[in-house]
Amino acid sequence: MIHIRTAVKEDFPRVLELINELAIFEKEPDAVEVTIQELEEHGLGDHKLFTCFVGEYNGVIEGIALCYPRFSTWKGKSIHLEDLIVTQEMRGKGLGKALYDQVLKHAQSQGVRRVEWVVLDWNQNAIDFYENSGATILKGWYLAQMDNAALAKYLGE
Repeated sequence: MIHIRTAVKEDFPRVLELINELAIFEKEPDAVEVTIQELEEHGLGDHKLFTCFVGEYNGVIEGIALCYPRFSTWKGKSIHLEDLIVTQEMRGKGLGKALYDQVLKHAQSQGVRRVEWVVLDWNQNAIDFYENSGATILKGWYLAQMDNAALAKYLGE
């Protein structure tokens, strides 16, 4: 049985396990730097930076969806879905859709005009899933990032 709920402190060790599982799936096994303490600090309390939903199947956390508020100069309030993670064994069983639906309901309850996320161009299963839900995959946009080393170099530190 699938159950979706908001993460609590005790869930964050499992949340981090799933984040690491995603990093392996995305061919970046050494990229995860976030800690359980950071997840707790920024995902709980009155001034949290993100909302994390956990997806349980028969009482075991088998997926997460992590999202946070953004502001668009064109649309105003929006929600960014950072990651939707489902264990390999649970893919295709409805858990991902249940988590996705929860994020969209959360976004609607926040009165946003847009929900956005990034999907890897080689993850055709995810692309198909999102397109089938009515989402538009924007072509011609590049994701830009600057890590700590590049930031320090740019700022001359």
